[in-house]
Amino acid sequence: MDSSAVTRLIISALPILIAITFHEVAHGFVAYRLGDPTAKMLGRLTLNPFAHIDIFGTILLPIMLYVLTSGQFVFGYAKPVPINPMNFRHPRKGMAISAAAGPVTNILLATVSFLFLKFFILPMAALVPEAAGEAVLKPISLILVAAIQVNVILAAFNMIPIPPLDGGRVLTGLLPAKQAMSFSRIEPFGFIIVLVLIYSGLANYLIMPFIRFFLRLFQIY
Repeated sequence: MDSSAVTRLIISALPILIAITFHEVAHGFVAYRLGDPTAKMLGRLTLNPFAHIDIFGTILLPIMLYVLTSGQFVFGYAKPVPINPMNFRHPRKGMAISAAAGPVTNILLATVSFLFLKFFILPMAALVPEAAGEAVLKPISLILVAAIQVNVILAAFNMIPIPPLDGGRVLTGLLPAKQAMSFSRIEPFGFIIVLVLIYSGLANYLIMPFIRFFLRLFQIY
């Protein structure tokens, strides 16, 4: 891996860590507000990333994908926040809302990153000396752009409508009870199905329109 690839990986590391941490905490926090204290009791309603790090999903997988795709695709995940839907007043509805909270939070993080970049960092670059801009503001700009990309991709990937991804849980909550029960039976094979979708290119038809829309919206596509 050349030095430029290492630099890009370092720039992406912090946004990935923040994105997956907030994603998981959002699941647990919304579940708690809906009546399920499981995540809170297990100490998972914390923004301390070490409580959410999964060695493979948070560290090894993003590095492997970055190297294998030459920086074109980076994805990672944290340890899933435990949720017990039986604690919800309406289990399927509560699970769907809790699942949606993760991707929604990622889009909010992308929006905040964009607003900070557009209305603070870029105007500041025009006011400070060029040396200061290159030394301080340029790295911050690169991190914010990476944050937008990482959060949009994470939201899009998780909304693939296959359980146990968030999109699958949302769809399960929206389907009639009988169909939801039948659909939920594919969950043990969910990640295999997702991998097939990714390697066959079919996943692009599900997530790329979403990614393109938001990256255009945030003016970095």
